[in-house]
Amino acid sequence: MHSIVLEQVGVDYGPTTIFADVSVRLPGGRCTAVVGPSGAGKTTLLRLLNRLAEPTSGRILLDDVPITELDVLDLRRRVGLVPQRATLLTDVVIDELRVGRAELTESQAGELLRRAGLPKTFLHRRCDELSGGEAQRVCLARELAVGPQALILDEPTSALDEAAAGAVADLIAEHTRDGGSVVLVSHDSGFVGRVADEVLLLGGGGLSRLGAHDDRKA
Repeated sequence: MHSIVLEQVGVDYGPTTIFADVSVRLPGGRCTAVVGPSGAGKTTLLRLLNRLAEPTSGRILLDDVPITELDVLDLRRRVGLVPQRATLLTDVVIDELRVGRAELTESQAGELLRRAGLPKTFLHRRCDELSGGEAQRVCLARELAVGPQALILDEPTSALDEAAAGAVADLIAEHTRDGGSVVLVSHDSGFVGRVADEVLLLGGGGLSRLGAHDDRKA
């Protein structure tokens, strides 16, 4: 089973230290939530995991290999980041899902949308007509299309109603049951309590464990 490991990772912006000496193992088969105050560096931490940002110190490993030694496009297929503000690259939803997997059939694309909480009727919707929450879920389906080991989710329920958030929770459970890992940032404590196996607090320049939630599925 795969894992992402951070070893003494720190990030500085000029003279300001955002966080320092962060060491943690993020294993497959589990969902890890990162919580903390605004400005603590939570989104920055997520972006480090697939090299959309680079640490000032320390290193990050995927399956015991430093991610700086991996081809960056391969890394981003294996570690898929879904940002809070989705960036869509094409005009039509089905083409968006084919960005990383050109051979994707319409049936496969419809199933990906279903997993992300959208009906297959969205396949031929124009991307510029989507709401923020719809665009974020299309971005999620796009990442799922390439079969990532790790899903990195930044505020995945911030623009969703309860039913849509439930679909994302189900997707997280399915991904971890299959041995994948999920790392997410969320201010939604109810959602975190529902999906997270472990909660990490980022604040005061460091990372600490708030506890495990293994009993949540009992």
